[in-house]
Amino acid sequence: MMRQIVLDTETTGLSAATGDRIIEIGCVELLNRKLTGHNKHFYVNPERDSHEDALKVHGISNEFLRDKPKFAEIADELLEYLQGAEVIIHNAPFDVGFLNKELELLGRGPITGIVDNVVDSLALAKEMFPGKRNSLDALCGRLEVDNSGRTLHGALLDAELLADVYINMTRGQDALLIEVETVEAVAADVPRIDLSAVALPVLQASEAELAAHEALLAQLDKSTGGKTVWRIAEKTMA
Repeated sequence: MMRQIVLDTETTGLSAATGDRIIEIGCVELLNRKLTGHNKHFYVNPERDSHEDALKVHGISNEFLRDKPKFAEIADELLEYLQGAEVIIHNAPFDVGFLNKELELLGRGPITGIVDNVVDSLALAKEMFPGKRNSLDALCGRLEVDNSGRTLHGALLDAELLADVYINMTRGQDALLIEVETVEAVAADVPRIDLSAVALPVLQASEAELAAHEALLAQLDKSTGGKTVWRIAEKTMA
């Protein structure tokens, strides 16, 4: 069963390296590309104020965050939730960088050691729509995802929108998943036959077939300038 988590963060600024911190984390769960409703949402006390430009983006006041838990208090719950999942993030290096910095401050390893894989939906969108704007709002418009309720950035709302965007961008995977599930279901109904008592005949190649095979190998070796793996192995073993 494929478990994916669509994740988004809001932060006090743009640089984890110079002390900016996470203030909000939103996670949306997909099982076999279907929304489960088992989501996670945290507000986090960053122990510092947000930059003015960041405040204009997310609208989360410094006062609102004062009594919220610090990252250390929510880390275990978050990591347990993310454990073993494929994580989908828009502009993944940004969010992963912040998550890794928070974990580093706690003396823990990077997020990639917890999750199965990280998919950057922005990189995916750039491959699908080269030369076009690929912000979350732009993708919502292009893929007909309703983002009318998005006036400010919010981690959970953005994660929910991104989940819809990602499903629409990778719609062809639905057919593949259904095909795999169908094959597995058919295989489960096929009776098992014990072939251990069946003696399979071994057919030896004739001299003419062996000679033709050697001639083909020699031709391939010649075309690569004597760099084929089997010839190098033969020389090593000789």
